[in-house]
Amino acid sequence: MRKVDMLSAKEVEKAKPLEKPCKLMYGEGLYLYVTPAGGKFWRLKYRRPDDKEDTLSLGRLHILC
Repeated sequence: MRKVDMLSAKEVEKAKPLEKPCKLMYGEGLYLYVTPAGGKFWRLKYRRPDDKEDTLSLGRLHILC
């Protein structure tokens, strides 16, 4: 398994939307998905028992000020 530097809270907060959706890797299959409209969602990429890849959406990121 490859080593990924974990995102800090400031990096997550400052993630800006781009023209296309982007993924900011957190580690172990978990990533922050940023949409062009500015939505931020936690997603988990995993492998099912039948050896197919799948993605689980864990929820929307709400940043409180």
